[in-house]
Amino acid sequence: MLLKAQSVAKAFGPVKVLKDVSLQINEGDSIGLIGVNGAGKSTFLSILLGEQKPDTGEFIRQTERIGYLEQFAESGDVTVREVLGRPYGHIEAVRRRLKEIEDEMIAGGDIDWNALAEENSALEAKLAKADEEDEAGKIEALRKVGLSADIMERFMSTLSGGERTKVMLSRIVIQADDCDLLVMDEPTSHLDITTVEWLEDYLIKSHCAVLVVSHDRYFLDKIATRMLEIDRGKSREYKGNYSDFITKKMLELDRMEKEYRKYASQKRRQEEIAAQLHQDQWYMTTHKTREKLIEKMEVKEKPEKAQEITVRIQAAPKSGKNVLITKNLCVDLGGRRILSDVELDIQKGEKVGIFGANGEGKSTLVKALLGEIPSTGDVWLAPGAKIGYYSQHHDALDPKLTAEEQLLLVVGKDRRGEARKMLARFLLYGNDVERPISTLSGGQRARVAMCMLLLDATNLLVLDEPTNYLDIPAKHAIEEALNEYDGTVITVTHDRYFLDTVCTKVVEVKDGHVTEFAGTYSEMKGRPNVREIVMDADEYRVVSPFTNWATGRKYGKGERVLITPPEQKSFEWAMNQGKLKKTGGRQRKKVDPTFMEEEKKG
Repeated sequence: MLLKAQSVAKAFGPVKVLKDVSLQINEGDSIGLIGVNGAGKSTFLSILLGEQKPDTGEFIRQTERIGYLEQFAESGDVTVREVLGRPYGHIEAVRRRLKEIEDEMIAGGDIDWNALAEENSALEAKLAKADEEDEAGKIEALRKVGLSADIMERFMSTLSGGERTKVMLSRIVIQADDCDLLVMDEPTSHLDITTVEWLEDYLIKSHCAVLVVSHDRYFLDKIATRMLEIDRGKSREYKGNYSDFITKKMLELDRMEKEYRKYASQKRRQEEIAAQLHQDQWYMTTHKTREKLIEKMEVKEKPEKAQEITVRIQAAPKSGKNVLITKNLCVDLGGRRILSDVELDIQKGEKVGIFGANGEGKSTLVKALLGEIPSTGDVWLAPGAKIGYYSQHHDALDPKLTAEEQLLLVVGKDRRGEARKMLARFLLYGNDVERPISTLSGGQRARVAMCMLLLDATNLLVLDEPTNYLDIPAKHAIEEALNEYDGTVITVTHDRYFLDTVCTKVVEVKDGHVTEFAGTYSEMKGRPNVREIVMDADEYRVVSPFTNWATGRKYGKGERVLITPPEQKSFEWAMNQGKLKKTGGRQRKKVDPTFMEEEKKG
């Protein structure tokens, strides 16, 4: 065992961030830590790292050999060399001892001059050797993450977000040989797919145990063997990767819901019997015996319904069959050719994902398609195309305005209620809609920007990293909305899970050229497809038995059925015949995307 936290609780003033969180990390573990933004994941990490103490609970740490990758990379006036050198505790100890020897010699007195001189000489030699070895180690670590040694003297503040993250990854690589545990907080943020896949392979081969906080579902599928979810201050552990977690979580919620309904029904029945006995035999105490039985019933808690973002993207009238065509498209910037001979044929309803390493020209390609930068060759855009654009930098937002004021600029000042309703669909309420956008978190800003996108009917969405800054439930909501959207989608993304669950065609940008593939990212790379879609489903009760001939499934009276929008068509006959009755309930459900595509074709 390396670390153990048992029933940890932590509050900040009246706010209880953690109520009952437990985790044991053993040698060789690879654990994914998930939860919505604000769930307390970073607070829990700080407790595990000894930066904060829990209010209550047990905490045992049996190793100090821990490497840590912060969520936010350093960005001040400090050089890359200094950042890479900080984890070396043994070097700092040598330097401290050399300073102590110097002070002792200056002070003089009754000291062993020969012994101090010999120790000083040995430490100087050790430091020189360490500096030489460290230099080689730093250069090798930078090379592994795709950075050159030329970056060593640059200030962190001059680097891009992706470069800063890579520097921090290099520091982890340097630490790893001397660590038992690597703790990483959002390690894939700002990284391109190539670097993320390198990191996956590195962690899988590493001897260290790994604890990772991440919203990158593909990454969690690849590296995690256990998942820990923090929800409403409490933790629950699941064996397997992220996809296993989704399946088990849904089964668990379904089981809890059924147990609660059974308990509530039995309790209600017993209470009715007790009340009737009290009325009919008021002179006896028989009803009290029944009431005691009710008190002894095992209480089943009703599963708490998570707040869900509900997104519906309004589509404008459809354009023609062909939406966008390019022939021999070339882009030159600063005297250098960025893209050559790009041939694309994007048709109505296609959802195209563009991916590639940082700096390869993904954003340049999109700007050329939209006519924002000059290009040569032919670009044809359907006359009926009505474009909606989403920028990862949220350029359309004014940082001085509140979220509400931002939407009122578009819908009109007299439609405050409509603006508030739209923001509420993205779980933005109260003070959050009245604060300047500059004070909102990245995830909150992303949701405001998405609200702006939904205000106009479109038939062509151009999205630049639409899942950046979003937690997993918000990503699922956006993916669900895009899968239901009847228009065409062109998106630049590093999110491989998104490429698998939403995109019907992928385009790789590499070495100035594009490669088009009809299918998902995993299919293109010849890997097991993680494609799955989680959608909101309406709950129905079966009034009379019937068979769904589309699936061959038989349904019995009283059975509860969850039906997502794409499945509505296959149940339409049963609904029209009055065999299904809507209960008003709503839950999350996994949907086979193949079925969805067949439904659309049908």
